[in-house]
Amino acid sequence: MRGTSRASLALAQERWEPVLAAAGEQASELGGQLFALVDALDSSGSLRRTLADPSLDGDAKAVLVGRLLASADPRVVEVVQGLVRSRWSADDDLADAAEQLALHGVLASAEATGTLERVEDELFRFSRALAGQRELRRVLNDETVAPAARAGLVEQILGGQADPVTTTVATRLAAAPRGRRYVAALGRVGDLVAERRSRQVATVTSAAELTEAQRTRLSEILERAYGRDVQLNVVVDPHVLGGLRVQVGPEVVDSTVLSRLADARRRLAS
Repeated sequence: MRGTSRASLALAQERWEPVLAAAGEQASELGGQLFALVDALDSSGSLRRTLADPSLDGDAKAVLVGRLLASADPRVVEVVQGLVRSRWSADDDLADAAEQLALHGVLASAEATGTLERVEDELFRFSRALAGQRELRRVLNDETVAPAARAGLVEQILGGQADPVTTTVATRLAAAPRGRRYVAALGRVGDLVAERRSRQVATVTSAAELTEAQRTRLSEILERAYGRDVQLNVVVDPHVLGGLRVQVGPEVVDSTVLSRLADARRRLAS
């Protein structure tokens, strides 16, 4: 999102959080209603353009939303009316903002039950398990496969063992990828979980398991660099040969031997 949309989303999130805190475990239901709105916006370009059009009166758009969401929870109606009164850099940003608020609603329910850390761990482990399953990833990324079939496949893999919020998020992303690759979408939700826990997530790829002392040292370095607590998610990959690859959001610090060899080959070839 560009500046205008980011500011609008931040304002909406600021208004949404007290609602979610008051809703407690029921916050997931509010998130589900917002997911339905996202589906409506994605399926109707004319509706999306109308509600995001900055030239149209915000109050008039709010009235329209009230009619469209007549059966929705009043708290959901209110937050959506705030969204359509705001300005967006692009039509799609409105739907993206609604989706992010929906995800926060589902995650807030885990926060209320004290299972948010479990959800974070399960989403990370699931995404890592998919890394070695090329055919499974292909199916989950194939939008010609029916949404219900993709969601059902994820539910089958989880086998009823995951936290209900993990299942809700994982199946929703499979059913409605919205143009994203499935594993990348899981990672994005992981970032939202970290945001709720006021922590940055660092995915560390190493040739071998890190010792507790190494984890502590790396955490301290990253926390100083980012000015906040950092959650380390460590992935062991013998193919990196040595060193570490650290990814924090879009930033990557790659010091693996494999990376240095590749860099040396590029230098020799130039």
